[in-house]
Amino acid sequence: MAFYSDDLKSVIKSFDSDEAVGLSAAQVEAQRRIHGLNKLKEKKKKTMLTRFLEQFKDVMILILIAAAIVSFTIACVEQNPKEFFEPALILLIVIVNAVMGVMQESKAEKALDALKSLSAPHARVIRDGEEKIIDAADLVPGDIIKLEAGDFIPADARLIKSASLKSEESALTGESVPSEKDALEPVKDGAPLGDRSNMVFSGCSVTYGTATAIVVATGMDTEMGKIANLLDDEEDGETPLQKKLAQLGKYLGIMALAACAIIFVLGIVNGTSPIDIFMIAVSLAVSAIPEGLPVIVTIVLSIGVQRMAKRNALIRRLPAVETLGSASIICSDKTGTLTQNRMTLVKAYADGEADSEDITDNVSDKIKNLLSLATLCCDGSVIFEDGAEKHIGDPTETAIVFAAQKNGLTKDALNADSPRLAEIPFDSDRKLMTTVNNIGGKNIVIVKGAFDVMESRCIAGDLKKAKEMTEAMSENALRVLAVGFKEIDTVPEVPTSEELENGLTFLGLVGMIDPPRPEAKDAVAVCRKAGIKPVMITGDHVVTASAIARELGILEEGDRAITGAELDAMTDTEFDKVIGEISVYARVSPENKIRIVKAWQRRGQIVSMTGDGVNDAPALKAADIGCAMGITGTDVAKGAADMTLTDDNFATIVDAVKEGRGIYANIKKVVGYLLGTNIGEVITVFTSMLLWHKSPLLSMQLLWINLVTDSLPAIALGMEAVESDVMNQKPKPKDESIFAHGFGVRIVLQGVMFAALSIAAFWIGCGCSFSELAHLPEDSALLAQGETMAFIVLSMCQIVQSFNMRSEHSLFKIGFFTNGALNKAALTSFVLTALVLFIPGVNTIFGLTYLKPINYVIALGLVLVPLVIMEVSKAVGLIRHKH
Repeated sequence: MAFYSDDLKSVIKSFDSDEAVGLSAAQVEAQRRIHGLNKLKEKKKKTMLTRFLEQFKDVMILILIAAAIVSFTIACVEQNPKEFFEPALILLIVIVNAVMGVMQESKAEKALDALKSLSAPHARVIRDGEEKIIDAADLVPGDIIKLEAGDFIPADARLIKSASLKSEESALTGESVPSEKDALEPVKDGAPLGDRSNMVFSGCSVTYGTATAIVVATGMDTEMGKIANLLDDEEDGETPLQKKLAQLGKYLGIMALAACAIIFVLGIVNGTSPIDIFMIAVSLAVSAIPEGLPVIVTIVLSIGVQRMAKRNALIRRLPAVETLGSASIICSDKTGTLTQNRMTLVKAYADGEADSEDITDNVSDKIKNLLSLATLCCDGSVIFEDGAEKHIGDPTETAIVFAAQKNGLTKDALNADSPRLAEIPFDSDRKLMTTVNNIGGKNIVIVKGAFDVMESRCIAGDLKKAKEMTEAMSENALRVLAVGFKEIDTVPEVPTSEELENGLTFLGLVGMIDPPRPEAKDAVAVCRKAGIKPVMITGDHVVTASAIARELGILEEGDRAITGAELDAMTDTEFDKVIGEISVYARVSPENKIRIVKAWQRRGQIVSMTGDGVNDAPALKAADIGCAMGITGTDVAKGAADMTLTDDNFATIVDAVKEGRGIYANIKKVVGYLLGTNIGEVITVFTSMLLWHKSPLLSMQLLWINLVTDSLPAIALGMEAVESDVMNQKPKPKDESIFAHGFGVRIVLQGVMFAALSIAAFWIGCGCSFSELAHLPEDSALLAQGETMAFIVLSMCQIVQSFNMRSEHSLFKIGFFTNGALNKAALTSFVLTALVLFIPGVNTIFGLTYLKPINYVIALGLVLVPLVIMEVSKAVGLIRHKH
């Protein structure tokens, strides 16, 4: 069946659907069994086996396996059972390491999949005669859907009704200009996709107008589904920080390989067994290269993103998490973000009256007439589900509809008596909405919008008095809309603003209040403390906006509030000079928003911008962090944004910045911990080889330390709670290196500290003079004691260091054991290391031996040295955040 060319009634009948009632629950279930979910086939995920095998792609791992095979071959030739342990153990450790790598990758992927499901698109559908909002994936052919400007089209659909509809279809047709759509326009069979003007297609978006349509294809049956295999919407999965760390890993790898090559040469020159020194060199290289760092960073980011989701901030792109921590300007809408978005009509003024009237359930006839016409010019609706009042659509409109309903004027009854004949939907350029209704047999044009826009379009009514009333309401922080009307002889086929929105008779004003959110004032204060400038951007009247901004603390002494018109009158140079003084922008256009973003960016600031409309999408993309509104936001705005606020709350943006800073701080801790410990391992072996031509650690010992004391505490560090003073610090410059403020130097010094302690332990454990140590035979019991002591100190130092890295504040201040995940990780690492040290037979396999009691005491003392040094450094200010 060609749905675009067949008769509309036949199309609806073919699905046994109904324009007014939609499908029944039973019909939906039957269709779903046939057609499945409305989803495109996803890229085939890698199997666990594929992922496991990919862990062995690393060159160093392959060299290590090759070395183990060579060692195994030598053991076979020499027929010495003891020689089998080392290659077998190394292979076992490599396999366990690979398993852990798979687990980490799976955890990261699951977290990102959960994130995708949280931001899944929705659809407005009529089922069983009721309008509902459902997941777009649950749509089936035959569903009746409603569309308006800003919606993503969830499935291929034939239009039933449309009003000034335009659809952006570049993804399908390549057309850069939105296509005009008309439900009544006939289309010939065989017409190309771009000419099917009575159809809308999945994956495209509505840029203008409204429509009702019947779904004709879902999932892989849609036009988008047919070419899905040719599309690749896969985004770059790595954040800028991950790329930098991966690059850093390569540089460290080159340095580690150079160090290992020198160690190998020194070992050969000094008569060490080639296979032994080769295994040590390769094991050290494997341990020293932080190849798992990008994956661990992904896990830390994902954990943070999940935490943010619980606090009503859905992150769509991981790089946004990094940028959030640097935000220095937050440009926020007023309505619903800084205010409660609980619009309530409280005042109304009818033309010709002496004063405004309070809205009750028994208003005057003139106000009833005003509410009737205003309601007819609204798309929003109010329904009652299980006795609960539910507002669907724009809160400004639902406030009008609800006020009318309180006075016995229900929207359904008004629409039935005075049906809509034509409309021009609201857009943020005109700031008006217009409908044409048949009222008492006459064609009446009803226009509603801001008074300053309506004033010039009205030719009748007391406009001077209306202006006074508008200003009086605005000064009391009311949002004011004006309503006008006129009669026309014929309804135009293509309604235009020029024809319908001029020559109006002023009818009256409605004033509604949207009180500030109680938490917004505190959030603004937190912003100020954190070095972030809050800026209010609104389409509202400048007087109303200023009143709310003062109450919230956004507009302070010396700050300015300007209108979009005033901004338009400024050149970029003039604007750049005064932008720091402006805290409130009223009556702004979407173009103004982009200009504000770019002006702040020219100053080197990191800008967060909120938006909800189709026209806000460019500003959301231009901002460093685009924040879409989850409740009032259009699908297009959400698609352009980096973050969606599910509660449309300003305080959520501030919470997200706090979480962003905390996540970045945790990544920094993980990086510092891993690099510091890895550098320590390299310096330990390298220095010992230079001093004594002996390695204080065997290959399997190095691999064990890398396996047990590196990854587990590192992931746990990434789960550290956000520190309480994180919002007392100034924003981090966008391009600031993770190693800034001496952090890189501290990492190297910490590595030197671990090396010094491990080398000291090795020397003490050997129990001989400095010069004698170089001449100890490889199978010496004293050498085994030194290696055991070095193993204890290096592995346990790393566990202690994981606690040191938790904060730049003293552990005595934040509490030693307040990170439950780290407690478990550290305990696991400690127990596994203890098992290797003390279980008879196992310790022999690892080349470890039992020590004298005094040596265990000395080792414990050395293990605690990092704690003492780090606490003293924190106390005297060597480790602190640079404000």
